Amino acid sequence: MVRGKVQMRRIENPVHRQVTFCKRRGGILKKARELSVLCDADVGVIIFSSQGKLHELATNGNMHNLVQRYQSNVEGNQMERGALQRQVTEGVFLLREEIGLLQRGLSYLKNFEVIMNRSRSAYGGGAGEMTLDKLHELEKGLELWSYQIRTKKMQMMQQEIQFLRNKEGIMKAANEMLQEKASVQLQ
Repeated sequence: MVRGKVQMRRIENPVHRQVTFCKRRGGILKKARELSVLCDADVGVIIFSSQGKLHELATNGNMHNLVQRYQSNVEGNQMERGALQRQVTEGVFLLREEIGLLQRGLSYLKNFEVIMNRSRSAYGGGAGEMTLDKLHELEKGLELWSYQIRTKKMQMMQQEIQFLRNKEGIMKAANEMLQEKASVQLQ
């Protein structure tokens, strides 16, 4: 007689549930022992019943040693993953730095080419080949450069003046403190 497939759902009758638990627990433990013998594997099974009773099986040694082996293995894998992740992060960081350097170098190269072309034109190298529009464009570019240089120079001078004013204020405050200390000591 062939038995039909058992539907997997909770058994409502507590007596039937307990009987099924005992039979299936025995089956699981038997399969674990067989796996251990056939494959020479260390097998550990931990089962808690619905009443909270512990059932365990450790085929070689005891459960404590098996759990320690498991934890050390997991921790080792986590450390390896962490080291690998750090290496990948450092590699990405170095690649980003290199990309930034290459982009800056490319920008400098483009600016250099523009300056060289303009300086050739400005100093007569190819000025005979330039049209009137190109000469006007070059003149506007030179005026813009001159304006930018003057603006930057003024900004730097204003920053220097502000720095000196701050320094003057600090020196005055220090001088006043020293004068107060001297007057206190003289009294």
